[in-house]
Amino acid sequence: MLADVLTIAAKDVSVTMRRRSIVAALVAFPLRVGVGLPLVLVFAGRKTGGLPPADVLERLLTSFQFFFVIGAATLPTAIAAYSFVGEKVERSLEPLLATPVTDVDVLLGKALAAVVPSVVSMWIGVTVFMTITDIQAHGTLGYWFFPNTTALLAMLLLVPLVAAASAEVSVLVSARSTDVRSAQQLGALIVIPFAAIYVSSEIGVLTLDPASMLALAGGLAALVVVLFFAARAAFNREEILTRWK
Repeated sequence: MLADVLTIAAKDVSVTMRRRSIVAALVAFPLRVGVGLPLVLVFAGRKTGGLPPADVLERLLTSFQFFFVIGAATLPTAIAAYSFVGEKVERSLEPLLATPVTDVDVLLGKALAAVVPSVVSMWIGVTVFMTITDIQAHGTLGYWFFPNTTALLAMLLLVPLVAAASAEVSVLVSARSTDVRSAQQLGALIVIPFAAIYVSSEIGVLTLDPASMLALAGGLAALVVVLFFAARAAFNREEILTRWK
């Protein structure tokens, strides 16, 4: 039930927020990207003594916002891997599994605990990025570049869907893993396709326009559903309760 899902999620968030490495990642990644990417624009236009030309600047800004989609694929792996493998190792998962809550409630609660902090972190980071780059680029472009339709689709659709897919992949990996670090490393493989999309947009092979964002969001939504059922099939409460004693 919803109350059980929210209770599990709230408990997991409170636990993970006590881990310095996770808090550092949630804070450092968005701020580094949000502040660092505008600095890249300065270096990119250093030969002209300002920012790159308007057409180049527009393409760069559109591509740069995809860094936050990549971040949404990266951050949930650390939280979800610890939530399952870490709790297996520390024997703190067993009391939860011994309660009447369903496997679906457990999976949804733990996925939500990994997704929500990651999405909020990315939204804060992209707000910093958009604010700085709008001030920075207004003189060259003559208008406020952000927010635009592509950016809103990326942040409101892609970021939550990518975070959900990343959390579910981590659940799949963690269901059979005995080590937090290896679970994180394997779960992080989901970043590769999104990094490829970013590179393709930078070299002009792929255009990150509203139509492509909607198509990608549709594919991701289908993937999230498939991954959920796969994670549900891989999650074996009896095995965890017996094998990890």
